[in-house]
Formats: sequence, structure tokens, C-alpha cells
Amino acid sequence: MAMFILRRVGIMILTALCLTFIVFFLTNLYPNLEKLAKTQGDFRMSDEEVASYLGRNGYLQPMPVKYGQWLGVVPGFVIDDRDGVTRGQCIPPDTDPKDAPRFCGILQGDWGYSTVFREDVGKILSDKLVLTGRLMFWVMVLMVPSALILGILAGMREGSRTDRTLSTFAITTTATPEYVSGVLFIAVFASTAVGLKWFKGTATAAMDAPDFENFFLPVLTIALYGMGYIARMTRASMAEVMTAQYIRTARLKGVSFSNIVMKHALRNALIAPFTVIMLQFPWLLNGVVIVETLFNYKGFGWTLVQAAGNNDIELLLGVSVISVIVVLVTQLISDIGYVFLNPRISVR
Repeated sequence: MAMFILRRVGIMILTALCLTFIVFFLTNLYPNLEKLAKTQGDFRMSDEEVASYLGRNGYLQPMPVKYGQWLGVVPGFVIDDRDGVTRGQCIPPDTDPKDAPRFCGILQGDWGYSTVFREDVGKILSDKLVLTGRLMFWVMVLMVPSALILGILAGMREGSRTDRTLSTFAITTTATPEYVSGVLFIAVFASTAVGLKWFKGTATAAMDAPDFENFFLPVLTIALYGMGYIARMTRASMAEVMTAQYIRTARLKGVSFSNIVMKHALRNALIAPFTVIMLQFPWLLNGVVIVETLFNYKGFGWTLVQAAGNNDIELLLGVSVISVIVVLVTQLISDIGYVFLNPRISVR
């Protein structure tokens, strides 16, 4: 198992380097850099002024060098201005260049500076991850148990009326996008036009006080969309297990139906849904963009939209790093959990 984990960690590191380099390359294309220069300076800047700005800030270096500096494995750039002022990636304002560190990248905890929020990227990401993590927690609490119960009940008696009813519900929730169900929930339960007004139409207040009134609708919107997929996977796995030979043998021995389900079928039926459940974490991290925008909840997805829409290169790179790490870590946990749930699988 230890060698299996080490190999997977090595593959994860290589994958993370490849994916982040692709994102870094695309965000540092010259049209994006030109737009950044004009946003920070003046939209009437000439080509020479744009090139001068990019040169002073180290954007015109070779792509591998810039990527190494961003990671923190290559010394940061140092440039002497015409006025005799030494500027560089690792030289904060009002700091003697001799006292500045040589390396200052992601590996050193320096995530860069957001040109839109005018704040350190690391602080922005930590604050937004807390907000989205709170949303993800309550979504998983509602979504996973409900989906498993629906899938198990439907798969226990394949083809029955209960199976058809629950499967129809699961398909309906999965086929309904979040922006449709979210708008419907707001119109029915939060709008004054209908008159119910049981909940608030936005989740802005939930960032400070996540109570039931202002947090339930966005949680329900996300949970319903993911619930159907997990329920369908659980139902298919449960139905397959219930037709296995050892289940038939248990029935012939006179074992009660409840014991067959709980002691024999349930563990094997949860192997495939476990993988699907783990894959919900990266989806929740980046897939809540619509819901966070719809309910005005300024979490990680909302930050991704702001970074992409405003050409905030450093923030966009930071978001991509977090997303890649979450995807790779959840896949590793999924693989390890799959081995523990299925003793027939051996790793060397």
C-alpha cells in the first residue's frame, strides 16, 4: 500500500506540474498581458509603453523562466529602473534589495497580488475557501445520505413501483440545471410575488450568519442536482448486487431480506457510489459558480468568475492551483477507499 501511495503521489505531482503549466502558458499569452498592462495603466497606452510596463514587471521573460519563478524554483527577476531604483519579484516596497529573498513563489507561500481586489492572492483564496467549504459541508450532509437512501430503496426491488418512482425523481433532479431549480426556488419560496417568502432570495447574509433561513435554498439547489447522479449510481450497483449468486444462496438458506441487504449487499453496493461521492468535491468546488452567482454568495466559484472576467492573472493561477490539488487529492482518496471497500483488489 505504501508503494502504491508513493507512486500515485509521484504521478499527482507530475500531473499538477503539467496542468498548472498549461494554465500558466494560456494566461500569460501576450494579448492577456497587453490587456493587463492597459488595465493597470491606461487603455490609450502605445505598444512601446505596454512593452515597457511588461518589461519592468518581468512579464517578457521566457515562459519556462517565468513559470519557475512563479513556482519558486527559479530566483525572482531583478530590474534596475532608469531612475536607479531596483525592483524585482521578491523585493517588497521600501525594502533593501540585499535583504530580499532570492525565491518567492508558490512553494514559498507567495501566491502573488490580485490586480482586481488589491490584496494578496493567498488571503483571498483562504477566505473564499472557508465560505465555499461551509457551503460544501452542508451540501454533502444533505446530498449524500439522501442519495444513498434513494438508491438503496430503488435497487432493493428492481422494477417495482418504488423503483420507478424514485428513479424518475432522480432523473428529474439530475436533468434540471442549477440555474433553473435555483430560480424556481427563489420565485416560489423567497419572492414576494408568490407570497410564501419562507427564505431569503440571496445568500449574502449567509457569509456572516449561515442560518437556516438564508442558507437552505442554495444548499438545496446544489444538493438536488448532485443527488440524482449518486442515487442512480447507487441504484444500479444495488440492483446488480441483489442478483449475485451469494445473495441467492443467502435467500435459499432462509436469511431475512433485511439481513441480506444490510449484512451482505450494502457494502459491495457502496463501492461504485463511493467513487462518485468523492468526485463530487472537485465538482462542488468549481461547479458552484452558477449557484454562488445566482444567490450572491461570494465564495470560491464567485472568485473564479471575477478573476476570469477581469483578467486577474495571479488570482486565476491561484484558483487553478487549488482546483488541481483538490481534484488530484480526491482521486487519490477515492482509489485508496476503493481498495479498502473491495478486498478482491490488491495493490503492490
